[in-house]
Amino acid sequence: MAVASVSLKEILKTFTREGELYEKLPNHRVRCFACGHRCVILPGLDGICRVRYNEGGTLYVPYGYVAALHTDPVEKKPFFHAYPGSLALTFGMLGCDYHCSYCQNWITSQALRDPRAVAPPMKITPEEMVNMAREHGARLVVSSYNEPLITSEWAVAIFKVAKSQGLVTGYVSNGNGTPEVLDYIRPWTDLYKIDLKSFRDRSYRKLGGVLQNVLDTIVMVHERGFWMEIVTLVVPGFNDSDEELRDMARFIASVSPDIPWHVTAFHKDYKMTDPDNTPVSTLIRAAEIGYSEGLHYVYAGNLPGRVGRYENTYCHRCGTLLIERFGFHVARNRIRNGACPQCGTSIPGRWE
Repeated sequence: MAVASVSLKEILKTFTREGELYEKLPNHRVRCFACGHRCVILPGLDGICRVRYNEGGTLYVPYGYVAALHTDPVEKKPFFHAYPGSLALTFGMLGCDYHCSYCQNWITSQALRDPRAVAPPMKITPEEMVNMAREHGARLVVSSYNEPLITSEWAVAIFKVAKSQGLVTGYVSNGNGTPEVLDYIRPWTDLYKIDLKSFRDRSYRKLGGVLQNVLDTIVMVHERGFWMEIVTLVVPGFNDSDEELRDMARFIASVSPDIPWHVTAFHKDYKMTDPDNTPVSTLIRAAEIGYSEGLHYVYAGNLPGRVGRYENTYCHRCGTLLIERFGFHVARNRIRNGACPQCGTSIPGRWE
């Protein structure tokens, strides 16, 4: 097992370049700004993510490859208020700054921690990626599957080409950000999805994170003008109490009631096989809590056709049905010029 892990690490060293999100410190140490851990890395060592490393006082970062590449509906990211019905070319690399026991993308995110995770890198250029997006009719290019913050130099290289071709760009992230990385990606990144995994710091510590970092990132992303949507995977016994769901909804509403909140169903995956899969009733309860705390748009996901009205978008002022969905499929979209056709209220989001 150790040999395979070292082998992958050596392969990945051929797909690197000097990073931009770091500072040099005395004694050939470096401090990385790509995520909220702000790792101080000694020569010859990696950061917590395992893919940003110090060699001779220079920080090297992932570049020039993908380990996952798919074209999906934008609703799958999920973005429900950004270009409904469009396709997103979604790419991922390897590594993560968290180690969530229920990760659904563990094959890529835990590749350097878990010898069972095998996702070989595929060499590609930004131009090839954007050409692929255009050939598949994709409106968006999105960084996902592993944590995009830790591979931001590569994402920006791709997004610069994508933006020059009129494409929309986005991150699907755990939200463990820093002001430095958000300022770095902002000129080239339109959309930003954040996982709010819990509202209890002790739960975040189990996943390898810190709650306050995520809350601060949500505020910073909103202040910088990204279009943001927030997702909570509701896990029975982990974060599904009324009190915790209410705390999450109340916090999101305090930033802006117009931020869409997606409450999605857990299913047994990776190392977390003890909790039951999330029942429909829990998602509906979570959605109702979100609305009761003043949020304008709350969605229940991962259970197509089973959550009633919570798959759809309604005008928060007059209640008119605006976007009708079944899972990731848009059956009808009545929004015109970004507004409700019934009462004229502006609907927050990124529309045609």
